[in-house]
Amino acid sequence: MSKISVCLATFNEEKNIKDCLESVRQLADEIVIVDGTSSDKTVEIAKKYASKIIVRENPLMFHINKQKAFEAATSDWILYLDADERVTPKLKKEILDAIRSTLYAGYWIPRKNIIFGKWIQHAGWHPDYQLRLFKRGKAHLPCESVHEQPKLSGKAGHLKNPLIHYNYQTILQFVKRLNDLYSENDKNVFLAEGKKVEWHDAIRFPVNEFLKRFFREGGYKDGLHGLVLSMLQAFSIFVTFAKVWEIQGFKEIKEEKFLEKTEKEFFKVGQELQYWFLTSRINEERNPFKKIIFKIKRRLMK
Repeated sequence: MSKISVCLATFNEEKNIKDCLESVRQLADEIVIVDGTSSDKTVEIAKKYASKIIVRENPLMFHINKQKAFEAATSDWILYLDADERVTPKLKKEILDAIRSTLYAGYWIPRKNIIFGKWIQHAGWHPDYQLRLFKRGKAHLPCESVHEQPKLSGKAGHLKNPLIHYNYQTILQFVKRLNDLYSENDKNVFLAEGKKVEWHDAIRFPVNEFLKRFFREGGYKDGLHGLVLSMLQAFSIFVTFAKVWEIQGFKEIKEEKFLEKTEKEFFKVGQELQYWFLTSRINEERNPFKKIIFKIKRRLMK
C-alpha cells in the first residue's frame, strides 16, 4: 500500500501548526518539516508530530525550504501543506483513494479560503486549485516565484474536496505579507523579465487589478469582503509598482501637461468603471426590461 509524506516549510507558526498537523495525523506515514529558524514554539509543538525536523535559514523565497522538505521525504507520495491549512476527513478519504490509482502522477486540490472570517467564493479565490499531492520524485518547485506551482512530470488529476485555508485573519497580516513577501517577490520577477514601469502604470496597474478582481472575477458577489479584498489587492499591485520605481532610482517625470494627461487617465478609469458596472448589472438583472435598458446604456458609451 502506498505511503504518504506530509511536507511543510514553517516560520513562527505556533498559532497554526498544531491544528494543521492534527488534521493529517492519521493520514501521514511521516511528517517532514523544514523550519526557517522560528523564534516561537513552532518546533517545540511540531516535535510531537513530525518524523523529521530540519532547521535552517528562512529565505525570502520560502519555496526553497519546501523543496528541501520534498527532498527529505521517503514515502511514495508527497502531500505538501502550509501551516494555516487543514485536511478534512472527506479530503483525507479522497486522498487515500486517489493514491491507489496508477493514472496520475499528481493531483490538483481546491482550497476553501477563509479570509477575514468569511469563505471567499469569488475574486479569484475559488476554487483556487493547488498542485499539492504528487508521487515522490515527480514534481519540484522551481523556486522562481512565491506564486508558482510545482512542475509535474506526468499527468495530473483533480480532487473534489477542498483544503481548508485559514488565510488572512487581520488587515495587519495582509499588509505585512504584502510588504515583506509578495510585493518583494513580484518586484524581483518583474525586473528579472527586463521590464520597466512608465508613469501611467501607477494608475493602470492597480486599476486593472481591481477591475479583474471585483468585476471579471465577481468579487462584488462577496459583498464588503469582496470589495475590501479587491481594493487591498489593487493596493498590493500599486506597492509593487512603487518598489520597481524605487529600483529605477525614483525616475523623475517631466512630461508636458502632466496634469492634463493624468486627468485623461482617470477619465478612462471612470469610463471603465461605468462599463463594468453596467455589464455586471446586465449579468445580475433578472428583469428583461431592465436588462435591455442597461444594454442600451452600455452601447451609448461607445
